Amino acid sequence: MTIHPGGQNICGVTIGVLSLESYFPKPPGHIKNPSSLPFAVMYEMLDGITVPALLGNPTREMKTRLIEAAQRLEAKGVRAITGSCGFLAIFQQDIAAAVSIPVFVSSLVQVPMAFQMTGKPVGVITASASSLTPAHLKGVGAETVPTEVQGLDDTEEFASVILRNERTAMDLSKVEAELLVAAKNMLQRQSEIGAIVLECTDLPPYAHRLQQEIGLPVFDLTTLTTMMSSVVLRQPYPGFI
Repeated sequence: MTIHPGGQNICGVTIGVLSLESYFPKPPGHIKNPSSLPFAVMYEMLDGITVPALLGNPTREMKTRLIEAAQRLEAKGVRAITGSCGFLAIFQQDIAAAVSIPVFVSSLVQVPMAFQMTGKPVGVITASASSLTPAHLKGVGAETVPTEVQGLDDTEEFASVILRNERTAMDLSKVEAELLVAAKNMLQRQSEIGAIVLECTDLPPYAHRLQQEIGLPVFDLTTLTTMMSSVVLRQPYPGFI
């Protein structure tokens, strides 16, 4: 007979998500759409911390709230913690130091890996190039990696909904088209890019179309989260000898 210690209200959750407050659509592929994930996730809501607030003014108070939320997720039994915005990279090291389980709050943690895999500059497509600072890259150990950054600051649909929070309704086909244009502009500037990392968690739903257009490896938070789930909760392989 196996005796388990108990002490948890909910069991069987692999990944905890530090979730910023936002109300625009999250299609399949978005980290805040659990229907697209093959495992259970738990969301720790951070009311009042929005995308514009995180990009424009990442305060000490914000960091404290994020650390406390990560500690709550750990206490609830998740095996690893991620976040719902890549700009949480600026707090990656602080949050990781505050808990005893793996933390990967930004897809940007993959930038060094993408460079090591290809030996070529890494293309980073971000919600806002003007907001992505050296501190964000340093937070994930990517400050020395050769990168080409492309923002969506000047787009119409993406910027009005996600960066400026002007409305919640969003034309997903327009966002996809804006992403493809941005990627092509980046590759025109830097043709030696070996892989793409999507900083923004709102972009993975369109990653397959992006890859069809540019033919490069595309890293994002949702695929990283799927990998991390398999890392922290190993399962026996199927098959036979």
